[in-house]
Amino acid sequence: MTEQPSASSNQLPAKSEQLSAISFQLLARIIAKATLLFLLLNLVFALTNPLSALGSLSVYNGLVPGRPRLPYGENPAQSYNLSTNNIPAMIATHTIRQPKATDEYRILLIGDSSVWGWRLTNDQTLAAHLNATGLIVPDGRRAVIYNLGYPVMALMKDLLLLDAAMAYQPDAILWPLTLESFARERQLFHPLVQNNTEHVQRLIADHSLLLDPSDPRLVNLDFFGRTLVGQRRELANWLRLQLYGASWAATGIDQFIPVEFTPRSTDLEADVTWQAFESPQSLTESDLAFDVLRAGISQVGNIPVLLVNEPIYISDGANSDIRYNAWYPRWAYDAYRALLATTAESEGWDYLDLWDTVEGAQFTDSPVHMTPDATARTAARIATWMQSFIEQ
Repeated sequence: MTEQPSASSNQLPAKSEQLSAISFQLLARIIAKATLLFLLLNLVFALTNPLSALGSLSVYNGLVPGRPRLPYGENPAQSYNLSTNNIPAMIATHTIRQPKATDEYRILLIGDSSVWGWRLTNDQTLAAHLNATGLIVPDGRRAVIYNLGYPVMALMKDLLLLDAAMAYQPDAILWPLTLESFARERQLFHPLVQNNTEHVQRLIADHSLLLDPSDPRLVNLDFFGRTLVGQRRELANWLRLQLYGASWAATGIDQFIPVEFTPRSTDLEADVTWQAFESPQSLTESDLAFDVLRAGISQVGNIPVLLVNEPIYISDGANSDIRYNAWYPRWAYDAYRALLATTAESEGWDYLDLWDTVEGAQFTDSPVHMTPDATARTAARIATWMQSFIEQ
């Protein structure tokens, strides 16, 4: 006799199919809800644009010490540092965020990579040497210099960072300069400037700068670009910067400095070109970004601004009769120096010219990057000048 399947055995496949159907429906609902939540988060992120507020949240100056210079890094894993376009996040890592002491005369030091300290450790920078001089103002307060230099040669970048740092109660501004930062075509060329469009456009409008607020290099994010997905790189950089805090605090390393490097050129090309100018001519203020310099000085109101024309490498090699170095033909740099000196005198600016005060052997891989020893001697010259200024 053939054995007939029991009723219970017939029900097992049916129950299994029902459970599978329920599981699939549950999984589908979970996926649908997760997708909806993800889309909602992206929508809220795009509408609120919270990156600046998020950037102000930091482990620095709290869980770990503040950094003595702004974050910048080309080798993050080796330097425990990285570059970001989020200016609030940059400022949040810095010691400038610490409360101002009652006996502190706070000086913001802004400028290019030579100020930031390219190929220098933190205790070898211009700011470190200036702080080591122990400047005291007449009312007894200690002069404390904060290094807000950044490796970009553009006065617009300096103005951008200066404007962001004004919230931290500076008493004076120290601003080293060089001709390359005055090149008009360089003012909007760097990602740090290009990715802070609203801030840049506000400064252009406030100071009537001779720059195009609609310049196509300025980044205007579309809706997708403002979403969580569109800004994932900046979010990742913010998070990585926080994670590097512990390693940086433990080691003090914030720059990978290779032993071997390509030194600045001694023998030069027989070329008189500088930037867009192909032949010697009389430069005018409008040819250079003097309007951006004026904007920086006016931006700080009654706070004194001390301008320094920083030292440059002066070659004695081939074609040094027509060029000072790989960056500057003599005619262009001489015209710049004359313009800066004349303008400083007519405007009553406090100005110190140190262009030829460092011997050529003390420059490393560019016409403005100096050795630790030359940086220390430059700081001593500036400190002596600053002391006479603050005693007035």
